[in-house]
Amino acid sequence: MAEQRKSQAGQTADKIRARVQDEGLMPLLEHLGELRRRIFWMLLVLLIGLGIGLYFAKPLYNFVIEDGPMSGVTLHTFSLWDGISMYMKFAFLIALVLVLPFAFFQLWLFVKPALSPKEQRATLKYIPFALLLFLMGLSFSYFVIAPMAYDFTKSVSHSLGLVETYGVMQYISFLFNILIPIALLFELPLVIMFLTKLRILNPLRLRKMRRIAYFVMVFIGTVITPPDVISDILVSIPLLVLYEISIFLSSSVYKKQLAADEAWEREFASGESLG
Repeated sequence: MAEQRKSQAGQTADKIRARVQDEGLMPLLEHLGELRRRIFWMLLVLLIGLGIGLYFAKPLYNFVIEDGPMSGVTLHTFSLWDGISMYMKFAFLIALVLVLPFAFFQLWLFVKPALSPKEQRATLKYIPFALLLFLMGLSFSYFVIAPMAYDFTKSVSHSLGLVETYGVMQYISFLFNILIPIALLFELPLVIMFLTKLRILNPLRLRKMRRIAYFVMVFIGTVITPPDVISDILVSIPLLVLYEISIFLSSSVYKKQLAADEAWEREFASGESLG
Protein backbone atom coordinates (compact mmCIF):
# COMPACT_ATOMS: atom_id res chain seq x y z
CA MET A 1 0.00 0.00 0.00
CA ALA A 2 2.81 2.40 0.93
CA GLU A 3 4.68 1.57 -2.27
CA GLN A 4 1.53 2.21 -4.29
CA ARG A 5 1.12 5.63 -2.64
CA LYS A 6 4.78 6.48 -3.36
CA SER A 7 4.27 5.46 -6.97
CA GLN A 8 1.17 7.61 -7.26
CA ALA A 9 2.97 10.56 -5.63
CA GLY A 10 5.86 10.17 -8.08
CA GLN A 11 3.48 10.07 -11.02
CA THR A 12 1.72 13.18 -9.72
CA ALA A 13 5.03 15.01 -9.36
CA ASP A 14 5.99 14.02 -12.91
CA LYS A 15 2.68 15.33 -14.20
CA ILE A 16 3.18 18.63 -12.35
CA ARG A 17 6.69 19.05 -13.74
CA ALA A 18 5.46 18.28 -17.25
CA ARG A 19 2.61 20.76 -16.88
CA VAL A 20 4.96 23.46 -15.61
CA GLN A 21 7.26 22.91 -18.56
CA ASP A 22 4.36 22.86 -21.01
CA GLU A 23 2.99 26.14 -19.69
CA GLY A 24 6.38 27.81 -19.90
CA LEU A 25 6.70 28.42 -16.16
CA MET A 26 10.13 26.88 -15.77
CA PRO A 27 11.93 29.88 -17.32
CA LEU A 28 10.11 32.12 -14.83
CA LEU A 29 11.23 29.95 -11.93
CA GLU A 30 14.79 29.97 -13.28
CA HIS A 31 14.72 33.77 -13.51
CA LEU A 32 13.46 34.01 -9.93
CA GLY A 33 16.24 31.70 -8.79
CA GLU A 34 18.81 33.80 -10.65
CA LEU A 35 17.38 36.97 -9.09
CA ARG A 36 17.62 35.39 -5.65
CA ARG A 37 21.28 34.55 -6.24
CA ARG A 38 22.03 38.12 -7.33
CA ILE A 39 20.28 39.56 -4.27
CA PHE A 40 22.18 37.14 -2.03
CA TRP A 41 25.55 38.33 -3.40
CA MET A 42 24.54 41.97 -2.99
CA LEU A 43 23.54 41.38 0.63
CA LEU A 44 26.80 39.53 1.25
CA VAL A 45 28.85 42.42 -0.14
CA LEU A 46 26.74 44.82 1.92
CA LEU A 47 27.63 42.89 5.07
CA ILE A 48 31.31 42.92 4.13
CA GLY A 49 31.02 46.63 3.44
CA LEU A 50 29.49 47.16 6.88
CA GLY A 51 32.50 45.42 8.42
CA ILE A 52 34.86 47.68 6.47
CA GLY A 53 32.69 50.67 7.31
CA LEU A 54 32.90 49.99 11.04
CA TYR A 55 36.69 50.23 10.78
CA PHE A 56 36.60 53.57 8.94
CA ALA A 57 33.59 55.02 10.76
CA LYS A 58 35.65 56.82 13.40
CA PRO A 59 37.96 58.69 10.95
CA LEU A 60 34.95 59.70 8.87
CA TYR A 61 33.11 60.86 11.99
CA ASN A 62 36.14 62.94 13.04
CA PHE A 63 36.23 64.58 9.61
CA VAL A 64 32.53 65.44 9.71
CA ILE A 65 32.70 66.89 13.23
CA GLU A 66 36.13 68.56 13.19
CA ASP A 67 37.10 69.34 9.59
CA GLY A 68 33.84 69.45 7.64
CA PRO A 69 31.84 72.52 6.59
CA MET A 70 29.66 72.17 9.72
CA SER A 71 32.56 71.77 12.13
CA GLY A 72 32.63 73.17 15.63
CA VAL A 73 29.35 71.62 16.76
CA THR A 74 29.34 70.33 20.33
CA LEU A 75 27.45 67.06 20.43
CA HIS A 76 25.91 65.22 23.35
CA THR A 77 24.60 61.73 23.84
CA PHE A 78 21.17 61.13 25.28
CA SER A 79 21.22 57.36 25.14
CA LEU A 80 23.70 54.57 25.82
CA TRP A 81 23.13 53.35 22.27
CA ASP A 82 23.91 56.65 20.51
CA GLY A 83 27.59 55.86 19.96
CA ILE A 84 26.80 52.44 18.48
CA SER A 85 24.05 53.90 16.31
CA MET A 86 26.43 56.57 15.06
CA TYR A 87 29.00 53.93 14.13
CA MET A 88 26.36 51.94 12.25
CA LYS A 89 25.17 54.96 10.25
CA PHE A 90 28.67 55.80 9.06
CA ALA A 91 29.36 52.13 8.39
CA PHE A 92 26.20 51.91 6.30
CA LEU A 93 27.22 54.97 4.27
CA ILE A 94 30.64 53.46 3.54
CA ALA A 95 29.04 50.10 2.71
CA LEU A 96 26.62 51.83 0.33
CA VAL A 97 29.54 53.39 -1.54
CA LEU A 98 31.13 49.95 -1.89
CA VAL A 99 28.00 47.97 -2.76
CA LEU A 100 26.46 50.35 -5.29
CA PRO A 101 28.71 49.53 -8.29
CA PHE A 102 28.57 45.86 -7.34
CA ALA A 103 24.76 46.04 -7.29
CA PHE A 104 24.76 47.53 -10.79
CA PHE A 105 27.11 44.74 -11.89
CA GLN A 106 24.76 42.11 -10.49
CA LEU A 107 21.86 43.77 -12.28
CA TRP A 108 23.90 43.65 -15.49
CA LEU A 109 24.59 39.94 -14.97
CA PHE A 110 20.88 39.34 -14.43
CA VAL A 111 19.82 40.98 -17.71
CA LYS A 112 22.94 39.90 -19.66
CA PRO A 113 21.35 36.79 -21.27
CA ALA A 114 18.67 39.00 -22.85
CA LEU A 115 21.23 41.36 -24.42
CA SER A 116 23.23 41.06 -27.60
CA PRO A 117 27.04 41.01 -27.26
CA LYS A 118 27.18 44.63 -28.39
CA GLU A 119 24.55 45.67 -25.83
CA GLN A 120 26.38 43.72 -23.13
CA ARG A 121 29.58 45.68 -23.73
CA ALA A 122 27.73 48.99 -23.94
CA THR A 123 25.77 48.55 -20.70
CA LEU A 124 28.81 47.22 -18.83
CA LYS A 125 30.50 50.59 -19.35
CA TYR A 126 27.84 52.26 -17.19
CA ILE A 127 28.90 50.52 -13.99
CA PRO A 128 31.96 52.66 -13.06
CA PHE A 129 29.84 55.78 -13.46
CA ALA A 130 27.48 54.54 -10.74
CA LEU A 131 30.14 55.14 -8.11
CA LEU A 132 31.23 58.45 -9.67
CA LEU A 133 27.69 59.86 -9.71
CA PHE A 134 27.03 58.70 -6.16
CA LEU A 135 30.19 60.42 -4.92
CA MET A 136 29.24 63.57 -6.82
CA GLY A 137 25.83 63.49 -5.14
CA LEU A 138 27.41 63.04 -1.72
CA SER A 139 29.80 65.95 -2.33
CA PHE A 140 27.06 68.26 -3.57
CA SER A 141 24.72 67.46 -0.69
CA TYR A 142 27.48 67.62 1.96
CA PHE A 143 29.30 70.77 0.86
CA VAL A 144 26.33 72.74 -0.50
CA ILE A 145 22.95 71.56 0.79
CA ALA A 146 23.78 70.38 4.33
CA PRO A 147 25.56 73.60 5.45
CA MET A 148 22.73 75.65 4.01
CA ALA A 149 20.14 73.60 5.87
CA TYR A 150 22.19 73.71 9.07
CA ASP A 151 22.61 77.50 8.94
CA PHE A 152 18.91 77.98 8.37
CA THR A 153 17.84 75.78 11.28
CA LYS A 154 20.44 77.43 13.53
CA SER A 155 19.20 80.91 12.59
CA VAL A 156 15.64 79.89 13.45
CA SER A 157 16.79 78.61 16.85
CA HIS A 158 18.65 81.87 17.53
CA SER A 159 15.64 83.96 16.52
CA LEU A 160 13.54 82.06 19.04
CA GLY A 161 16.16 82.49 21.77
CA LEU A 162 16.75 78.76 22.07
CA VAL A 163 19.91 77.28 23.57
CA GLU A 164 21.47 74.85 21.12
CA THR A 165 22.10 71.43 22.60
CA TYR A 166 22.58 68.90 19.85
CA GLY A 167 22.36 65.16 20.36
CA VAL A 168 24.82 63.19 18.26
CA MET A 169 22.12 60.98 16.76
CA GLN A 170 19.83 63.90 15.98
CA TYR A 171 22.68 65.73 14.27
CA ILE A 172 23.90 62.69 12.29
CA SER A 173 20.34 61.71 11.31
CA PHE A 174 19.72 65.28 10.13
CA LEU A 175 22.87 65.06 8.00
CA PHE A 176 22.22 61.62 6.56
CA ASN A 177 18.60 62.44 5.70
CA ILE A 178 20.05 65.00 3.30
CA LEU A 179 23.10 63.13 2.02
CA ILE A 180 21.69 59.74 1.05
CA PRO A 181 18.52 60.80 -0.86
CA ILE A 182 20.38 63.38 -2.97
CA ALA A 183 23.29 61.00 -3.63
CA LEU A 184 20.87 58.32 -4.82
CA LEU A 185 19.02 60.83 -7.01
CA PHE A 186 22.31 61.55 -8.77
CA GLU A 187 22.08 58.00 -10.14
CA LEU A 188 19.02 59.01 -12.18
CA PRO A 189 20.84 59.69 -15.51
CA LEU A 190 22.64 56.37 -15.32
CA VAL A 191 19.48 54.42 -14.47
CA ILE A 192 17.55 56.04 -17.32
CA MET A 193 20.34 55.34 -19.80
CA PHE A 194 20.43 51.72 -18.67
CA LEU A 195 16.64 51.34 -18.99
CA THR A 196 16.74 53.01 -22.41
CA LYS A 197 19.41 50.56 -23.51
CA LEU A 198 17.10 47.74 -22.42
CA ARG A 199 14.26 49.41 -24.41
CA ILE A 200 12.15 49.82 -21.28
CA LEU A 201 12.23 53.63 -21.47
CA ASN A 202 12.72 56.07 -24.32
CA PRO A 203 13.03 59.88 -24.56
CA LEU A 204 9.50 60.20 -25.98
CA ARG A 205 8.02 58.63 -22.87
CA LEU A 206 10.29 60.68 -20.62
CA ARG A 207 9.16 63.91 -22.26
CA LYS A 208 5.53 62.94 -21.78
CA MET A 209 6.28 62.30 -18.09
CA ARG A 210 8.12 65.62 -17.69
CA ARG A 211 5.36 67.38 -15.72
CA ILE A 212 4.96 64.50 -13.29
CA ALA A 213 8.73 64.14 -12.99
CA TYR A 214 9.15 67.84 -12.29
CA PHE A 215 6.50 67.69 -9.59
CA VAL A 216 8.22 64.69 -7.96
CA MET A 217 11.63 66.39 -8.12
CA VAL A 218 10.35 69.63 -6.61
CA PHE A 219 8.48 67.69 -3.93
CA ILE A 220 11.66 65.77 -3.01
CA GLY A 221 13.68 68.99 -2.99
CA THR A 222 11.12 70.61 -0.70
CA VAL A 223 11.00 67.68 1.72
CA ILE A 224 14.76 67.29 2.22
CA THR A 225 15.55 71.00 2.63
CA PRO A 226 14.64 73.62 5.22
CA PRO A 227 11.20 75.22 4.74
CA ASP A 228 12.31 78.34 2.88
CA VAL A 229 11.99 79.22 -0.80
CA ILE A 230 15.70 79.82 -1.42
CA SER A 231 16.72 76.39 -0.16
CA ASP A 232 13.93 74.71 -2.14
CA ILE A 233 15.05 76.43 -5.34
CA LEU A 234 18.75 75.66 -4.81
CA VAL A 235 17.98 71.96 -4.42
CA SER A 236 15.14 71.60 -6.94
CA ILE A 237 17.01 73.21 -9.85
CA PRO A 238 19.89 70.65 -9.84
CA LEU A 239 17.33 67.84 -9.65
CA LEU A 240 15.44 69.23 -12.65
CA VAL A 241 18.73 69.61 -14.52
CA LEU A 242 19.50 65.97 -13.74
CA TYR A 243 16.20 64.93 -15.31
CA GLU A 244 16.88 66.97 -18.44
CA ILE A 245 20.37 65.46 -18.66
CA SER A 246 18.73 62.06 -18.35
CA ILE A 247 16.42 62.84 -21.28
CA PHE A 248 19.39 64.02 -23.38
CA LEU A 249 21.39 60.87 -22.63
CA SER A 250 18.34 58.71 -23.29
CA SER A 251 17.91 60.45 -26.65
CA SER A 252 21.49 59.69 -27.65
CA VAL A 253 21.03 56.01 -26.80
CA TYR A 254 17.63 55.89 -28.52
CA LYS A 255 18.98 57.43 -31.76
CA LYS A 256 21.70 54.80 -31.92
CA GLN A 257 19.07 52.08 -31.39
CA LEU A 258 16.92 53.47 -34.22
CA ALA A 259 19.93 53.64 -36.52
CA ALA A 260 20.85 50.05 -35.69
CA ASP A 261 17.26 48.91 -36.29
CA GLU A 262 17.13 50.68 -39.67
CA ALA A 263 20.45 49.12 -40.69
CA TRP A 264 19.14 45.68 -39.73
CA GLU A 265 15.91 46.23 -41.68
CA ARG A 266 17.85 47.27 -44.79
CA GLU A 267 20.09 44.24 -44.48
CA PHE A 268 17.08 41.98 -43.97
CA ALA A 269 15.24 43.52 -46.95
CA SER A 270 18.30 43.13 -49.20
CA GLY A 271 18.64 39.50 -48.09
CA GLU A 272 15.03 38.82 -48.98
CA SER A 273 15.39 40.45 -52.39
CA LEU A 274 18.47 38.33 -53.13
CA GLY A 275 16.60 35.23 -52.02
